[in-house]
Amino acid sequence: MRIAHTLPVALLGVTLALTACGTSDPEPDSGSGTEPAGDGAFPVTVEHVLGELTIDEEPERIVSLSPSNTEMLFAIGAGEQVEAVDEYSNYPEEAPTTDLSGFTPSVEAVSEYDPDLVILSDSAIDTAEQLDAVGIPTLVLGGAADLDGVYDQIRLLGEVTGNTEEADAEAERVETEFNEVVEATLAELGDVDLTFYQELDETLFSATSGTFVGQIYDAFGLVNIADQADDDESGGYPQLSAEFVVEENPDLIFLSYGDEAAAEAVAERPAFDTVSAVETDSVHLLDADIASRWGPRVVDFAEAVGEAVSETADQ
Repeated sequence: MRIAHTLPVALLGVTLALTACGTSDPEPDSGSGTEPAGDGAFPVTVEHVLGELTIDEEPERIVSLSPSNTEMLFAIGAGEQVEAVDEYSNYPEEAPTTDLSGFTPSVEAVSEYDPDLVILSDSAIDTAEQLDAVGIPTLVLGGAADLDGVYDQIRLLGEVTGNTEEADAEAERVETEFNEVVEATLAELGDVDLTFYQELDETLFSATSGTFVGQIYDAFGLVNIADQADDDESGGYPQLSAEFVVEENPDLIFLSYGDEAAAEAVAERPAFDTVSAVETDSVHLLDADIASRWGPRVVDFAEAVGEAVSETADQ
């Protein structure tokens, strides 16, 4: 995924974890770079960002340097195999706590955990060669480009950890529950004709429908005003102007940062009192972690969007 050169440094971590986001891929949302492979037996050979990776034995000491992957590992029953995680892997509660960096991993620090498998994002792809040089197998995964990419990555992690059946069941659960949330919302409301945008920070960076995040909203039939502002430089994450937002007059605004004070600040911006989302109190706060990680909690993300859509549509 390309990141617009104007993207704030503070947002870089969010967008690298987002997407949809997640990556320094050469192309926006180019996919997870993975396909489910093998039957879970060892040795197992899987495809990842760097090509093929063969894991000879079931790993017993995994270091996960990506919050999304950490959440998936625990969801498929591989939590006991996880020895360490990166500093942003704060879910689930039983995940170990460390200060390891997932963006600029230290090979020395990772090696201290004596891992037999390291899983990292392709934003830290250069570290894979260094880990390989010291004999540590490393699985490099990009950000999921879409929901199918989420299900694929869950199953792939099942293959490399020996939890194939659990991963299949989890992928099916997530897909089923996500679809149920969307179908229930649409059945209740019928076709909705609502516009929206998700604000990533107070400088009005947003995500288009071409990103993983944008596809969550698209499932509900929402029209994303950020799509009009996309270009080759933004990589799916354009920076909108306040004037553009006012002119487009979105029915809903989702904030994936801050707290109630951030929502109040939106309403206080010049001319925003004329925006439909502000007039109808349809500025919604999202859990920043849930709204930026592909994995099991995409169902929670869908539920939050569905509730917001229902509230606005009922007005």
